Amino acid sequence: MTLGKKLARLRVLEGHARGLGRELTQTEVAQGVRELGGQISQSYVSQLENGARVHMTSNTRLLLARFFSVHPGHLVDDPDDAPEPMLSIKPRRQMDDDIDLWLIEASEQFRRDPELSRALVQIAKHDQSRECLILLGAIVENKILIQRLVERLTPPPATTRKRRRASDEEA
Repeated sequence: MTLGKKLARLRVLEGHARGLGRELTQTEVAQGVRELGGQISQSYVSQLENGARVHMTSNTRLLLARFFSVHPGHLVDDPDDAPEPMLSIKPRRQMDDDIDLWLIEASEQFRRDPELSRALVQIAKHDQSRECLILLGAIVENKILIQRLVERLTPPPATTRKRRRASDEEA
């Protein structure tokens, strides 16, 4: 994946993580970096995203990594022709990045279901997204717990809420 694609995905992730329900604009990224004490322009972010600039200073990389809460090593192009590593196990950081990108892609695919899309982004934004998914897998095995959680988290129909309010007012 190119640096440009990574930045575009991080803007999506960050916008949803901030509760905006949309991607951050390039201008918002530039402003956020300025708030961290750095200097970057919207046009510079645009040039990075569209591939017009393929390199950035280490200071800019650190500022963007800090803004997006990612490792600075994530903000580089992935080599297209790099041979597969001989070990079948990826380094943990790369695996975490892959999981987060997979979750972001899924959130974009399911954007017509805002609750699901938001949940996927929240997991991707979590520092331990892999552990969150493993935990969810363990929770799903307990069908009674899932049923109770769904009942608690699902709002009652409007008529039930009206009845409940009326009974609360009588009490």
